[in-house]
Amino acid sequence: MSELRNKMKMYMELKGYSTITTKYYLTHVSNFSKFYNKSPLLLGEKEICGYLHYCITEKHLTIGSVNSINAALKLFYTKVLNKSWDINTIPRMKERRRLPVALSPQEVKAIFDATDNIKHKAILMTTYSAGLRVSEVCKLKIKDIDSKNMQIFIRQGKGKKDRYSLLSKANLKILREYWKKYKPKEFLFSGRYRTDAITPRSVQRIFEKARKKAGITKNATVHTLRHSFATHLLDAGTDICYIQRLLGHTRITTTTIYLHLRRMDLLSVKSPLDILLGEGND
Repeated sequence: MSELRNKMKMYMELKGYSTITTKYYLTHVSNFSKFYNKSPLLLGEKEICGYLHYCITEKHLTIGSVNSINAALKLFYTKVLNKSWDINTIPRMKERRRLPVALSPQEVKAIFDATDNIKHKAILMTTYSAGLRVSEVCKLKIKDIDSKNMQIFIRQGKGKKDRYSLLSKANLKILREYWKKYKPKEFLFSGRYRTDAITPRSVQRIFEKARKKAGITKNATVHTLRHSFATHLLDAGTDICYIQRLLGHTRITTTTIYLHLRRMDLLSVKSPLDILLGEGND
């Protein structure tokens, strides 16, 4: 298996897969081999389907986890072993499309008000103000803040894409206050040792503490600030194509999910029943 593992690892590195994806895919293939206690060379479609079914019915893994295993095995068999892969025989699980949680502007402000530490407040405000993923806010460097053009440079975001997002006046103000107190060196928000970046887990804890202190009971995470950013821009009348660029979405269909989160009272849309019965015309 070591030779096959090295071949798969090399292929993923040549293709530019992220370190974490490479690690997970190699683990998935290794676990598959261990499950049957055989080399993958001796295993085929029947065993693959049996293992995926086991992950669903016995291990009760999430749809995303099962599809990740499916993708890892597909890559291994098609790119490393050069075998065919029939998607009809080995299907992916159908993913459920759930609406993301979004906070109201008042709830977002309550979270900021509940955050006393200036560094923590700067992190949360930057995440919301620019619609950043938690990994993106962690990797920000001082040089990425362009106060002249009022924009933030996000380097190597999801899909290894660079992009620019908004730098609001309020965000710049708190960043300057934070900089005066903490004097960060390279990373805008450094970790414990000041030379490394803060970890996503630390940012999650900062958000969770503020959420509880603000008394917000919604099932929100720090990523909810990104969802809220997009929803609030839509409510303010911002073109969805512009929001797509700010969020770094490849497909507009990914961005259109936020249309479902818009406030109905801001759309001036009436139910046909009210129109039929003349309600609200007084």
